[in-house]
Amino acid sequence: MNINENYEAIMTKVTAACERAGRDLEEVTVMAVTKYVSAERVEQAIEAGIKNFGESRHDGLLEKKQAIQAPVHWHFVGRLQSRKVKEVVHECDVIHSLDRPSLAKEINKRYQGETPVACMVQVNVSGEETKAGVTPDELEDFVRSLESYEHIRVTGFMTMAPHAENPEDVRPYFRQLRELRDHIQRLKLPHAPCHHLSMGMSNDFEQAVEEGATIIRLGTSLVGNETRREE
Repeated sequence: MNINENYEAIMTKVTAACERAGRDLEEVTVMAVTKYVSAERVEQAIEAGIKNFGESRHDGLLEKKQAIQAPVHWHFVGRLQSRKVKEVVHECDVIHSLDRPSLAKEINKRYQGETPVACMVQVNVSGEETKAGVTPDELEDFVRSLESYEHIRVTGFMTMAPHAENPEDVRPYFRQLRELRDHIQRLKLPHAPCHHLSMGMSNDFEQAVEEGATIIRLGTSLVGNETRREE
């Protein structure tokens, strides 16, 4: 798999999606999700020009960060267990999966940085029982409740859309998250500027960009999946 070619093809599609939506390409960050690839593949992605990487397991994050010396940005994108917060909270630039009061409490307790840790609230816009996240109806109250945590800054929202054969079918979920974000922004909460929307994966990132995504999370289409080769 040639990551350079993959990245170029993806950026061509992202550029076209931005043009269709009247957006600036600089507003969109491409994140490589590296759960299923090695540190060597991450190095190749860095050489291709990718600067943001996402891990969904605490051990994967720690292993790759230790192996990679380049100055890149690390994101934690998986469900974070409260007991693992102390291992993760100082090792990533952004936590994308803040989804419950108990996790917020633990992050605030464990974080010792000079500035608040950037967190995105995960929102379950699809209502699927298999997905984590606060409901749209719970979102405003949950975001307001985070004001008391001095070590947390709510920089945006994340969602995982349902899998669909036709990516147009998931567009309404992306639009709903953008509308929720816009509503929270209008509240002008100092602890929750909510600039970002983390949404869109390999099969639906073009629709996500058109609906306002600022971070798209790409795994297989960008860096591949080395575990398939091992099976």
